[in-house]
Amino acid sequence: MGGPVTPGERQRCIMISEFRLQWPITRDLATLRECVHAFGFGAGLTGQRLQDLVFVANEAATNVLQHGGAGGALIAWSDDVGVSLEVVDAVGALSEADLSLEPDLAAGHGVGLWLIRRLCDEVSIEGVAGSARLRLRLRRQAPATA
Repeated sequence: MGGPVTPGERQRCIMISEFRLQWPITRDLATLRECVHAFGFGAGLTGQRLQDLVFVANEAATNVLQHGGAGGALIAWSDDVGVSLEVVDAVGALSEADLSLEPDLAAGHGVGLWLIRRLCDEVSIEGVAGSARLRLRLRRQAPATA
């Protein structure tokens, strides 16, 4: 958040298995966005759905950096239906109750999570051993709206 990213901080994606990637959440959000974009495109997302994926990953990672303090990781995988992201906050600042909160626009709080809820097809938060896991799911095709 403050100052430029040093070469030592810039980290690239790490392949875990054929369709699963993981990378640390650091101040280098540009690299995170590049990795998520490449992964989403490779998983078959295009157009607005691909942009949504990159946006929600960036918002979730920013939330970890602003509120988590201890960093975290972003894990991505795909299947026949779409792409899933798991954002691990090492501090565990988020809870399932945060998903039902409306944003405080005057204070500028909660807007990122509110947007994530609107852009993703599925969103959940699970507390695990002192950490929080934000799970996001985007289908390749956006659901039809009435």
